[in-house]
Amino acid sequence: MLVAAAVCPCPPLLLPDLAGGAAHELDAVRASCFDAVGVLAAARPDRLVVLGPADRDDRGVFPGGSRGSFAGFGLDLEVALGTGPGGERALPASLSVAAWLLDRTHWGSAPVEGLGVGTGLPPERCAEAGRELAGEGERMALLVMGDGSARRSEKAPGHFDEQAGVFDADVAHALGTADTAALAALDVSLAENLMVSGRACWQVLAGAGERAGLRGRLLHNSAPYGVGYLVASWS
Repeated sequence: MLVAAAVCPCPPLLLPDLAGGAAHELDAVRASCFDAVGVLAAARPDRLVVLGPADRDDRGVFPGGSRGSFAGFGLDLEVALGTGPGGERALPASLSVAAWLLDRTHWGSAPVEGLGVGTGLPPERCAEAGRELAGEGERMALLVMGDGSARRSEKAPGHFDEQAGVFDADVAHALGTADTAALAALDVSLAENLMVSGRACWQVLAGAGERAGLRGRLLHNSAPYGVGYLVASWS
C-alpha cells in the first residue's frame, strides 16, 4: 500500500555542478526536493519505487544499484540508485537525477528500485501500473520525477504557449491536494503539445494513490527557464 509520495522535477540542472554560475537560481527547487524526500523517509516505508519519464529504450524496471551518468551533459559523475547489484542498463536521465537526490539526502530508509515510465503511456495503463504497485502489500513510497510544461515563456525549449501556465496550475492544484481523479484526467494530447514530461508518471501516482487516503502539500511551483518545476509531498 502507498504510505507516502514525493513529486520532484528532473532537470539535470538540479545538480549545482551542471548549473555552474546559475546554480543559485534553482536553490529553492533543490531545497523543496530535499524536504519532499524527507517526508518519504519519515513514513518509514518497506520499499521505495522511483518513477521517471523514459523513452522506448529506457522503459521498465531498474533494480537497486543501477547506475547512471551525467557524462552526456558534460559532467564526469556517476550515480547509483540505492544499493544492490544493479543491472546491465544505464539509468535514464530522470532516474539519474533521482539517484542524485537520494544520495544528497543520505537515503537509507528502505530498498530502492526504479521504474522508467514511457512518456506516451496511455492513462488507463498508467492507472493500472499504479494500482499494481500499491496492491503488492508492502508499505511503499513513491518518488515521482517529471517536469511540467516546457512552453512557459518565449525562451522556453518549446517557446511560449498560453495554455502552458493554465495546465501547470491545474497540475499544481491536483498535486497539492492529492487529487488523484484530476491527475488521472490530464489531457494526453495537450500534455504532449506542451512538452510535459511528467504526465505519465503523475498518472501512475494517481493509480497508486486512489485508495491511500493521503493528504497533499505543494512545496514549490516555478518556471525559471520556461519549464514548470513542481514539488509536492503526499503523506
